[in-house]
Amino acid sequence: MSDQEKLTNELLVFFKAMADANRLRILGLLAQENLTVEQLSEMLKLRPSTVSHHLSKLSEVGLVSAKSYSYYNIYQLENNELEAMAKRLLSEGTLPALASDIDLDAYDQKVVSDYSLPGGQLKTIPSQRKKMEAISRYIARAFQPGDRYTEREVNEILENYHHDTATLRRELIGAGLLDRSSGGREYWRVVKQS
Repeated sequence: MSDQEKLTNELLVFFKAMADANRLRILGLLAQENLTVEQLSEMLKLRPSTVSHHLSKLSEVGLVSAKSYSYYNIYQLENNELEAMAKRLLSEGTLPALASDIDLDAYDQKVVSDYSLPGGQLKTIPSQRKKMEAISRYIARAFQPGDRYTEREVNEILENYHHDTATLRRELIGAGLLDRSSGGREYWRVVKQS
C-alpha cells in the first residue's frame, strides 16, 4: 500500500469516526471532564450500548482512551492525538497529496477534444470562460518560453487554430499566458512560477 493510500485510509477512518453528532457531543463532554459510559448515557439520553459503540469508534482513531477504576472504565479525551491529526491534515502537502494520482489536465483535454477538428483547428471559439481558459492554455503551448514574437508571427501561429486571430491573441493576453510590449511590437509567452 502506498503512502498516499495509507494517508487516505487514515483520514477516511478518522472522519468516519467524527461524522456523527453524538460522537462530537461525546468529545465535547470529554473535553470538559473524564466520564464513564453510564454518565455519558444519562447526559446524552442514549442507551449505554450505543454510547459504548460510539466510544469504540473514537477509541479506534485514538481520540479517546479508557482507564479502569473499580468497576468502571473512565474515558478521557486524547488531545494530543486530535492535535496531531489536525497538524497532519492541515500541513501544506497533505491535502494536495490526496489528489496526486489525478490527471489535472483531464478537463483541458476534454475541452480541446470537444472544440478541435482532427487537424487541431478549432471548430469554434468557446463562449464560456472556463472552456476558453482551457483552449488558451492549449494554444499557449505553441509559443516557446523565452522567445520573442512579432504580432505577425503571433498571428501566423494563431491562424493554425482559428481564423479569428485577434480574439485568440486578446484571450491569451487576458489569461496572462502571453504578454506584449507597450507598443505591441513584441509578444512573449508568460511562464507562471509554481
